[in-house]
Amino acid sequence: MGFATRPEVGKIQDADRLADELRPHLEPLPRPEKADEFGAFFDRFGDAEVVLLGEATHGTSEFYRARAAITRRLIEKHGFTVVAVEADWPDAARIDGYVRHHAKRPRRGESFIRFPTWMWRNVEVLEFADWLRAFNEGKSAERHASFHGLDVYSMGESMHAVVSYLDGVDPEASERARYRYGCLSPWQEDPAKYGQAVVHGHLDPCEASVVKQLKEMLAKRLDWIDRDGEAWFDAAQNARIVRAAERYYRVMYQGSNESWNLRDRHMFDTLQAVIAHRGFGTKAVVWAHNSHVGNAAATGMGWRGQFNIGELARIAYGDAAVLVGFGTDTGTVAAASDWGADMEIKSVRPAREDSYEHVFRRSGVARSLTEWRGGEKGNLRELLREPRLERAIGVVYRPETELYSHYFEAVLSEQFDCWVWFEHTSPVTPLGHERPHGAPETYPFGL
Repeated sequence: MGFATRPEVGKIQDADRLADELRPHLEPLPRPEKADEFGAFFDRFGDAEVVLLGEATHGTSEFYRARAAITRRLIEKHGFTVVAVEADWPDAARIDGYVRHHAKRPRRGESFIRFPTWMWRNVEVLEFADWLRAFNEGKSAERHASFHGLDVYSMGESMHAVVSYLDGVDPEASERARYRYGCLSPWQEDPAKYGQAVVHGHLDPCEASVVKQLKEMLAKRLDWIDRDGEAWFDAAQNARIVRAAERYYRVMYQGSNESWNLRDRHMFDTLQAVIAHRGFGTKAVVWAHNSHVGNAAATGMGWRGQFNIGELARIAYGDAAVLVGFGTDTGTVAAASDWGADMEIKSVRPAREDSYEHVFRRSGVARSLTEWRGGEKGNLRELLREPRLERAIGVVYRPETELYSHYFEAVLSEQFDCWVWFEHTSPVTPLGHERPHGAPETYPFGL
């Protein structure tokens, strides 16, 4: 993040006026714990192909529960069958095995052990996974709702997954994979050091080896896919992750734009691969931070040359992609003070007066949905077209430097199709003590 503009007196003075004009367009929402009632407000998006659900922090219970309620509704009533989240593929695959009755329920500590563990190892996600498992009970594989990770950080675990798969289908191919991945193996516990060594000229890049391995996996798909299509797809995706991660850890030292764009391109490509694998007509829900699901072209990050999943989805799907932003004013959040530090329950400061969050706070509606899709909503879009600050809290929250650390400029009506608002929020409930683990891939703000 780290981008903000100087507050403008006019924006502060007209916040109340804008709140008054917005108030008739705000639809009051029930508590997200009333999942059926809450989810029904989002039936309007049932005809979409992809619905991207954001969050303004990585540690707010209301955001997780709201996304779960919306997703449940889209699965039950509108035929969505893919849930894709901002998490590592191998970790999410363990949850997918559980919800699709392919494996036993994961024990604590088996998945999501890399910092920040509370982001996915929490009660809110566990309850949603239990619901998915119950929904899938007795249904054919084609009708199952699946759960997938989109992220790029699982280099070591993905290498292990590829080799383990090949051990079972082609031991000679497995030996070739071990040899090719041997270039990266010494760095798998701290892959950021691999990128550093390559950039400083201390190590030749491993790119050719991992590309060769991915090409072999894809070339053999006709031989292996008939044995177990799900297992082959999982292994092939892990090979893609190794390829993407090798590039990511090299470019992360060349600039924030390059690494951000590579990561979001990978997440979008993974989403597309999952949709194609599930078959024609598949509809998907994405869970990720606002900074990933909103259209980057309408934000300060886009004006600096970054794109994201939301922008790529808008280009690929047009109006068949729905981008849903989430916001809050005050409360508490699960976050750390530094990368790798223990999780804390932190107080969220009231939003700045020159922010969109402050405008929605001044509306006086505690929970609301505001939608501006469609030609008849032109006036509402105009109300939200003036650039203002927007807050983004990642896994690290630093209230003492909040303006610099957590605000950026955006045009809300072009960034999202609608806005889900919670005036006061509370933290997620983690499963067990948080144990810092792994390298700071998205340091310092973990978006």
